[in-house]
Amino acid sequence: MSAVLNCNITFIGGGNMAQALIGGLIARGLPATRITVSDPVEKVRELLAEKDVHVTDDNALAIRDADIVLFAVKPQVFASILKPLKGLLDGKLVISIVAGAEIDTISKILETDRIVRVMPNTPALVQTGAHGLFAYDAVDAQDRELASQVLASTGLTIWVKSEAQIDAVTAVSGSGPAYFFYMMESMIRAGKNLGLDEKVATALTLQTALGAAQMAITSSSSPAELRKNVTSPNGTTQAAIEVFDHAHISQNIQAALAAAQKRSQELAQDLSDSIK
Repeated sequence: MSAVLNCNITFIGGGNMAQALIGGLIARGLPATRITVSDPVEKVRELLAEKDVHVTDDNALAIRDADIVLFAVKPQVFASILKPLKGLLDGKLVISIVAGAEIDTISKILETDRIVRVMPNTPALVQTGAHGLFAYDAVDAQDRELASQVLASTGLTIWVKSEAQIDAVTAVSGSGPAYFFYMMESMIRAGKNLGLDEKVATALTLQTALGAAQMAITSSSSPAELRKNVTSPNGTTQAAIEVFDHAHISQNIQAALAAAQKRSQELAQDLSDSIK
């Protein structure tokens, strides 16, 4: 983490994900005075100013002394934010967490190749995110390490081999939290139908989800092996799994992720077309 602690970092956009990264970086030792945030919303600037970071609504001013510029804005406003910054990012590492924004699209506007594309996910808000990163060869090992350190302040970082794989990352981890929330909703509803109070069903479901995740992370066994270990022949777990199998749950999950990947590809194309 030492390298990034010597960098000036500018965030274009001060929303929830930016705030999570800012909090993580400060917690890891980056002086707040090395952080600048540009956001058009006064209340956001006031909130961030309480962390002692520099705030402004002038993007060009915000990036002037930056070593790293991280874009954390909505896709629909990305083009209007990028175009006035054309030619101003020379010598700076650019990190984009903007959904659907491909590196070539960003590069053509900003006239720089030092770009890292990231697909984060919302558990970053509680420092347990999973972030997929990609960059072309123009980004050297030092820049890759800096990008890793920035994102690692809020969770796991994984570099993928091609930009196309970012769409797969989007399907697995970018959208992934919603899948688990969906499962939790269903389990809580089922618990209530079986006679449990909602608070009891919720507490049992959430703790079970946390425990299962911790077991999967810390165990040398695969998730499939862990599942088999608690599935006794003719037992209660087997009865439930058989219902899942009969409903083709595994196949449906795979189809759902394929649909998410396809939609990610479509959104990237739409964004690229809108910027041209």
